[in-house]
Amino acid sequence: MVAVERFERVLERTPTVAEKLFTEAERSTPDGRRRRTESLAARFAAKEAVAKALGAPGGMHWADCEILSAADGRPSLAISGSVAEAAARRGVSRWHVSLSHDGGIATAVVIAESE
Repeated sequence: MVAVERFERVLERTPTVAEKLFTEAERSTPDGRRRRTESLAARFAAKEAVAKALGAPGGMHWADCEILSAADGRPSLAISGSVAEAAARRGVSRWHVSLSHDGGIATAVVIAESE
């Protein structure tokens, strides 16, 4: 869970944080507009959930976990680099992700599946 107002203050105070946490595809909507703070906060909550699902190993890079949106808005998770390595060590082969935001709170649920 992420408090949207608090997350927005962090982004305003340190504009480079968004570039560190999110890929260009995550920062923009499919039609090229800048993504709203609520949506970014939900994506950050998902990235935190991925880290927790993997046991929060050190050395993970935020951009190695990308929350993408299908044309119909359905979120999906793409991993690479440090996150993919951590997932492989734990036998994770499939991910499920759900994002939501309402009432100033952004939430995410992530399920890591193994064979």
